[in-house]
Amino acid sequence: MWFLKGWVNETFAFVENAFSEEECKEVIRLGTEVFPPIRATVFGDKPVDDSIRRSEISWLDHNNSECEWLYRKCTDLINNINQQFFQFDVIALEQLQFTKYDDTDGDGGMYDKHTDYGYNSAVSRKLSFSVQLSNENSYEGGDLLLYTAPTPVKPSRKQVTINFFPSFTLHEVTPVTLGTRCSLVGWVSGPKFR
Repeated sequence: MWFLKGWVNETFAFVENAFSEEECKEVIRLGTEVFPPIRATVFGDKPVDDSIRRSEISWLDHNNSECEWLYRKCTDLINNINQQFFQFDVIALEQLQFTKYDDTDGDGGMYDKHTDYGYNSAVSRKLSFSVQLSNENSYEGGDLLLYTAPTPVKPSRKQVTINFFPSFTLHEVTPVTLGTRCSLVGWVSGPKFR
């Protein structure tokens, strides 16, 4: 049984200290060394306009033994936070994505406003989450913003924190202006909302 130190409002929930700093470093190693990063796209393999998304991603293979602990940990966190706060009918955790936003080329890694809802005819993404892997003082910009009201909400960017929000929530990652922001993102699917 997990005890979660978390907080929720109508739009999102977060858990502080969900991961250790050592676990964050291990996820960064997986996303940069075990699974080499590629340029991020939108909607599969279609070329992406740099005005929409500028980042590198790695897909962390759930069949790889080095990722087993991570999928187990995320599944436990999802089950607990969903039961406590969202109570969505969910059935599957999709493949985890390591994401790196930086200002290496002066382009300010970012991801413009979007939703994660998905358009599969059988299931829908219901719950999205983002684990803050980088130390919050090691970069500037790169804020996750949730558009749930006229003024967007800025969830915690404290390292080792995981933020959960409904996948239909409009959100963005603002441009990184200095340093590198790394995160682990994922989605949980279930039967379509009725």
